[in-house]
Amino acid sequence: MGYNNIKFAEDALFLVTGGAGFIGSNLCEALLNMGYQVRCLDNLSTGRQEHVDLFSSNANYTFIKGDITDLSTCMEACKDVDYVLHQAAWGSVPRSIEMPLYYEEVNIRGTLHMMEAARQNHVKKFIYASSSSVYGDHPVLPKTEGQEGNLLSPYALTKRADEEYAKLYFKLYNLDTYGLRYFNVFGRRQDPNGAYAAVIPKFLKLLLNDERPTIHGDGRQSRDFTYIENVIEANLKACKAPHEAAGQAYNIAFGGREYLIDLYYQMCEILGKKIDPVFGPKRTGDIKHSNADISKAKRLLGYHPEYDFERGLKEAVDWYRKNL
Repeated sequence: MGYNNIKFAEDALFLVTGGAGFIGSNLCEALLNMGYQVRCLDNLSTGRQEHVDLFSSNANYTFIKGDITDLSTCMEACKDVDYVLHQAAWGSVPRSIEMPLYYEEVNIRGTLHMMEAARQNHVKKFIYASSSSVYGDHPVLPKTEGQEGNLLSPYALTKRADEEYAKLYFKLYNLDTYGLRYFNVFGRRQDPNGAYAAVIPKFLKLLLNDERPTIHGDGRQSRDFTYIENVIEANLKACKAPHEAAGQAYNIAFGGREYLIDLYYQMCEILGKKIDPVFGPKRTGDIKHSNADISKAKRLLGYHPEYDFERGLKEAVDWYRKNL
């Protein structure tokens, strides 16, 4: 893996917020496999108990059931922590349009609580999940940090606000913050269920059950699909990044571009299925095209993703075949 040669102090303690979720549980697993101490904070609103149970027998793993909207919980969770990997948030653009007040409470206030707790507990590095949605309606591809457009959803607004707070915490309080703008992450343990499920696990589950998935729009929208191993690498590389690279946000992707309709038929081919999709209405708030310029992350974080889309998709399909 692109992160197995990264070394921290033997007694390093990592706090992973949202550690019972898709990305968070994969971060916990990677760190535990490397021999480090991991503390997971999750309220299990979208995270899953089974992701906690995976590691509960590991002596280096501690689970705190708690909410980032409670500052005292955040303070307790950050005690003696070296590195915070802050993944806790509510995702989904469509759901944020339905629930803007809740997204503000969790994604903005909750993240601010975590930054404040990290500052007061003298955490070395605060790595947090941002999103490609911050680029809004800016039409230019590839997406480059510093060239953002008008925001299209409350979810995108929460991530932009998080980035601005992180800049301030770096400038005012000298807390090393690193924002990772994830581009359409996929891989093992991503939830295929529910109205707001991500497209790859949702399609895979339906196809494995010989059901017809719905593609919103004409299928010609494009995405920079990013395999989970690349995201793990980015988080750990950010933990080792220099102070001079802090207070900024970075695109985390592979740097490719896949059209949704091509992705769909590629999955059909891997699975040996011949099922035509249903085409539904375009979703409000969706960005039409997404493709990342990852040169800044390469230059300042040392991020060099190993998994292209094809390799990641094959691994994801193998996992879902065995686990669905």
